[in-house]
Amino acid sequence: MKKILLIIDYSIESDRELLRGLVRYSKEHEHWIFHKMSSHLEDIPDGWQYVIDWAKQWKADAIIGHWLWKETKALSELNIPVVLENHKKRSSLYSNLTGDYFGTGVIAARFFLSRRYTDFAYFGLKDVIWSEERLEGYKDEIERNGGHLYSMMVTDANKDRRKVFKWLNSLPKPIALFACNDEHALFISEYCKMGKIPIPEMIALLGVDNDELLCEISDPRLSSIAINVEQGGYKLGEMLNKQFEAEEMKSFDVVINPGEIIQRESTRKHNIKDPHIEKIAQFIDKNFDQAITTAQVFSLVPLSRRSVEIRFKKEMDGVTVYSYIMLCRMRRFADLLATTDYSIMEISEMCGTLNYSNVSRIFKKTYGCSPSEYRALKKAEKA
Repeated sequence: MKKILLIIDYSIESDRELLRGLVRYSKEHEHWIFHKMSSHLEDIPDGWQYVIDWAKQWKADAIIGHWLWKETKALSELNIPVVLENHKKRSSLYSNLTGDYFGTGVIAARFFLSRRYTDFAYFGLKDVIWSEERLEGYKDEIERNGGHLYSMMVTDANKDRRKVFKWLNSLPKPIALFACNDEHALFISEYCKMGKIPIPEMIALLGVDNDELLCEISDPRLSSIAINVEQGGYKLGEMLNKQFEAEEMKSFDVVINPGEIIQRESTRKHNIKDPHIEKIAQFIDKNFDQAITTAQVFSLVPLSRRSVEIRFKKEMDGVTVYSYIMLCRMRRFADLLATTDYSIMEISEMCGTLNYSNVSRIFKKTYGCSPSEYRALKKAEKA
């Protein structure tokens, strides 16, 4: 029976999700034994030596987790698979538990761009790879679409409170703010409350990880990009088992992909001046995955159908109500193609489009390729 040494923090939701996936693989296949090292060891300069000594004493078969110490070469003397969660940079010596951080930034930018924002902000951690690359993806997509970006990178948000407060007040409003994770989004939410900056009216706020506790205690509740961490934990189990069975040990990468955006009150607003059109756009955003009709949409406001169409197209750069419904569905369709293994028919149903031939035609018109071609392209990009 294999012994897996874990250096993770159970207080972090993403680490718990990773462990769920890993344990699920173990129960279904190998029934491994796990041992968790205290996360407080990271605060001890020579804590790494204690980890290595314990791994030898316990006769560990693999190590998984955070490794914040500068000393990394010593791990090689164990001659066992080592999988490190990325922090400062990706490891060139060992296997990596990493993510599509750049792609997560792109998803955030596209989400806000679809809400008609022209000013964007990013709040993140300096010299931390997942934060830096999320900024790169966010910035790249914003600049490609002619938006304006205002970013602030800190080493410790609590130590830079005054600077953060000053930065928030200096931002043009309304603005769409993407935080590197939910913890930092909650920090921004609290400071906006103290500074009497209304969310989402003046700052639309989006985090990453979908840590439900952090998202729910924020007022208003935080929208967040979910990350498929449990799926990544299961994949990690598969890759580790291959290493155990292989004659030669080789490093590998497990890439955890972003999932869907879980929308809550912190982003429940578009950058739209017409209140009737804002109401319609919010209704479509919330219900596009249902079998809604344009008749339902038009009944929401005290305007004629023709008046709604004219005003909607004016606010949405020529996009009709029906086209906007389909655009929301196609965006979700594309996200699920890229981040899940659901069949195309299943995704069609999840996006409120039951007619596969129709959705395939619209998807090709929107993205220039068929759903199956799009999925193959995205898989090739991540390979």
